[in-house]
Amino acid sequence: MTGLFQNCGRFLITEPSNICDIRFKTGLEDRGDVMLEAQTLTVEASSLPAHAQSASDVAAQLGTDIVRGLDDHQVAQLTEQFGPNQLREARAPSVLKRLAAQFQELVIWLLIAAAIVSGAMGEWTDTIVILAIVILNGLLGFFQERRADRAMTALQKLSSPRARVIRAGQAAVLPASQLVPGDLVELEAGDFVPADLRLIHSAALQIEEAALTGESSSVLKDPAAVLDGQVPLGDRVNLAFTGTTVTAGKGSGIVISTGMNTELGRIAGMLQHHEPQPTPLQQQLTRFGKMLVIACVVIVAVIFTIQVLRGMPVQTAFLLAVSLAVAAVPEGLPAVVTIALALGLGRMAKRHALIRKLPSVETLGSVTLICTDKTGTLTRNQMTARRLHIGHDVYDVSGAGYDPAGDFKRRSSDGEVADKIGDESSVPSPGTPGEGQGGGVLSAR
Repeated sequence: MTGLFQNCGRFLITEPSNICDIRFKTGLEDRGDVMLEAQTLTVEASSLPAHAQSASDVAAQLGTDIVRGLDDHQVAQLTEQFGPNQLREARAPSVLKRLAAQFQELVIWLLIAAAIVSGAMGEWTDTIVILAIVILNGLLGFFQERRADRAMTALQKLSSPRARVIRAGQAAVLPASQLVPGDLVELEAGDFVPADLRLIHSAALQIEEAALTGESSSVLKDPAAVLDGQVPLGDRVNLAFTGTTVTAGKGSGIVISTGMNTELGRIAGMLQHHEPQPTPLQQQLTRFGKMLVIACVVIVAVIFTIQVLRGMPVQTAFLLAVSLAVAAVPEGLPAVVTIALALGLGRMAKRHALIRKLPSVETLGSVTLICTDKTGTLTRNQMTARRLHIGHDVYDVSGAGYDPAGDFKRRSSDGEVADKIGDESSVPSPGTPGEGQGGGVLSAR
């Protein structure tokens, strides 16, 4: 079967029931249609993923010379076909849409309704004050988002990765966005992997893939490996992925995917279709707004009914009831919430945290517990001993990480620090318990 297709060009396989209809061309003449039983069909290497093929097979399919790389003509064609090596960002909302998004909370709608009613009743001072609060609240959130977007855009330009590429036998350092499938890329320690690569050479190459797999330990790569097609992402030792970092060694590889076709691009594509959820504060404000609407309706109905029963004219009773309902709306609430969030934003900025939306400040503050089994992904990948339990004695340990500086302090039975031990040799070893001691327990964090 393989011999039948070894001289064939591109072909399409479809499978109606158990029969395969194979149409193919050599580029010189049409060979027609061939009907074959599915049980006798041998899958061509080109249908296998890159990690299930040898580096030479991948290079042949992509038309790449593993020594000279692609030539200029191939690069131009592939750039036109695949576009730049960039993650496609979701279309940014227009200025008007972004501004309108600042007025979508129920409390804001209540304030706008209260301003309209106040204006209809001739209370122009109340109307102006309420509208001023609403407008200033919306403008503050709008300009904060614009400023954060500009800052993030500037950071992205500053951090644009570059890649060492071999094209037409010449080495060059290019922006990663100019890479195309088939490019020959060189890697060394400290490099940011610019695209998904099928590795062809390596010398003790290790890559940290926590961004994709969550595993903080670096992965030792093996370009010679030919793996099963169903091997999980974290076990594909002959590939390097966009967004990962080379931690040791050197290597080179052929670009097999760029932009949104990379593994990182697939994740980005899923995130773009994710609908944002309201923050805890927004949920609470929505519930409060609903309760306020119900309360206002009840107040209007009760006051109106009582005043009409007492003989007050219907129009006067209605205006009185509505004015009381408007007075119940807390026009200062959005301003207080916005000011509090803005103060939190300022504190976050001092700690070099960039916040795009004001409610995100409150979301971060609502986190009370983080459950994770990963050290290194969320932390500095350092386990630090804080307390030793040796027999009946308890010792507090100071210091951080791999820094040898620190002290041992023994605690008394009441939990107070009894004395300070000069060096670690003074602490009884857990492996060699003294008299009356049955070993030790280590508490770390």
